[in-house]
Amino acid sequence: MTAWLDRRATPLLLGLAAGLLAVAAGLLAGADAAERAGLAARWTARAGLPLFLVAFLASTLMRRWPGPATRALLRRRRQWGLGFALAHTIHLVALGINVIVYAPGRTWQSLIGGGLAYVIIYLMALTSTDAWQRRLGKWWRHLHRFGVYYIWFIFTASYAGRAFGADPEKRVVGIVFGSVMVAALALRLWPGRRVMR
Repeated sequence: MTAWLDRRATPLLLGLAAGLLAVAAGLLAGADAAERAGLAARWTARAGLPLFLVAFLASTLMRRWPGPATRALLRRRRQWGLGFALAHTIHLVALGINVIVYAPGRTWQSLIGGGLAYVIIYLMALTSTDAWQRRLGKWWRHLHRFGVYYIWFIFTASYAGRAFGADPEKRVVGIVFGSVMVAALALRLWPGRRVMR
């Protein structure tokens, strides 16, 4: 298992598979073209979330539970971020088709917030190399730190909106995924245990 986690290609393959399987599931589950497009857009967003959480929590998991598996996750954290970017690119295509063809009434606030998230995702993906880290210096750390928290915020705000909505099914999804996002942030920010001497 550890060797599989430590392969550079594993997160990218998982991101591709998660995005494509979510599209396929949406196309199979929908009753008509509009519903299929909506499900594909929704489910591709959820498919990328676990990859984001691995990248978001890799250093925290290693710090709290050091071992071969968490060490492998931390070593490949950039690839997990790239796998998330790949899965979310599939989401962007599915969302674009849904918005343009079937649900054109999006608010400008959601388009700006989500659009900025994609700018950040692609900036982080393009600079996920040692060469870019050296070139940007301290700004590389600022970009990536701001980026992960902004992406976390967009996911959390999206699910929080569903949690307080009128649709019972969406409310359950919002509560479950919103709770996961809050728990991930709490785990990341919670101070580590002091080592007793």
